[in-house]
Amino acid sequence: MVQIRGNSRGFTLIELLIVVAVIGILAAIAIPSFSTYRIKAYNSSALADIRSLKMNLESYYQENGRYP
Repeated sequence: MVQIRGNSRGFTLIELLIVVAVIGILAAIAIPSFSTYRIKAYNSSALADIRSLKMNLESYYQENGRYP
């Protein structure tokens, strides 16, 4: 038989529920801001690609006298 002591050192159900609730609140705050940063990074990358394309087109024009 297993004896259970009255002063066991485990977590209670209420303590675990509070921890899960706090983690949920932190995730609810972090996820929208993460999505915003991801969209901004995507837009910055797209603008950099457009600038690179513009420079390549101008270089082609300088060498060939016409656009492709």
